[in-house]
Amino acid sequence: MSIVDAWYRKSAWLWLLWPLSVLFTLLARQRRSRLEKSRGNAAAAPPVIVVGNITVGGTGKSPFVIALVKLLQANGIRPAIITRGYGGNAPCYPFKVTETSSVEEAGDEAVMIGRSVSCPVLVDAKRVRAVEKLRQENSCDVIISDDGLQHYAMARALEIVLIDGERLLGNGLCLPAGPLREPPSRLQEVDHVVVNGIEKDADITLAGIERTSMQLRPTGWVNLRSGEQVALPDLPLTSTGLVHAIAGIGNPQRFFRTVQSLGYAPLCHPFPDHYRFTAQDLRFAAGHTVVMTYKDAVKCKSFAEADCWYLAIDAELTEEFRQRLLTDIRERIATAKANRREI
Repeated sequence: MSIVDAWYRKSAWLWLLWPLSVLFTLLARQRRSRLEKSRGNAAAAPPVIVVGNITVGGTGKSPFVIALVKLLQANGIRPAIITRGYGGNAPCYPFKVTETSSVEEAGDEAVMIGRSVSCPVLVDAKRVRAVEKLRQENSCDVIISDDGLQHYAMARALEIVLIDGERLLGNGLCLPAGPLREPPSRLQEVDHVVVNGIEKDADITLAGIERTSMQLRPTGWVNLRSGEQVALPDLPLTSTGLVHAIAGIGNPQRFFRTVQSLGYAPLCHPFPDHYRFTAQDLRFAAGHTVVMTYKDAVKCKSFAEADCWYLAIDAELTEEFRQRLLTDIRERIATAKANRREI
């Protein structure tokens, strides 16, 4: 059993690591306090909205960010996105993602987001620098930070936290005894808590925390080589009918279960998050279909065979939450603009 499995199965032996978790929490609090003292004005224009999490691993932040961008644009608001660009090595920073940007330059998540939205996407591990670049350009109304909740050097006007509905907060302990980057009490400070999927079990650590739900809905299959789109659930199978599912994401099992829910019995191949695939990783026996996420597809497109497909998904938010988000963001934008006029 891996330590990640132990976190979510709430294995008793993890309490042996509890003293280290206490130390981790204390150091994290000291770091936060130090960085917050030196950061800028949270009401500066354009305001920054952080979409992050307090757990390690995937929670659905990127699909949420994409959905948020589309919501804002549909309502006349001009967003821009900043992201770390994990795994990339750009020639300069901040680095603006374009249609031709490679995973090697910008990282898999940045390329995926950049190809899914029509707004500026900037990559920089030093997020404050990316924020300043966008403020100098003055071409957006709001800045969305994909991840960065713990990047306390960056001032923010709104915080949104994503939680995986199946895993929730695990055993509720901080690293290394548990999956948390910050204690559960951090959720009481943020503006919105969004649960990705149906909450599998009651979690006492979430008691009293107001939250809303998000559903990731599969919308179709897309061929990596040709771009052909096929409606669900009609995945074009080869003569053998065998399907291999690969996933190099934060929670591979969620993707595998989604494929299974569409009526397939895939042979599952989990890889580490942000794994850099090679052609050899996709070479199974002849006549086998390979399926993956869009995040992995941007890394595999250049060497994918004709039987490789990715599952397109959309993040669905309730109408009530969409309206609340719009109201909150409009208020932050108005406040930031008022502050700018006063300076």
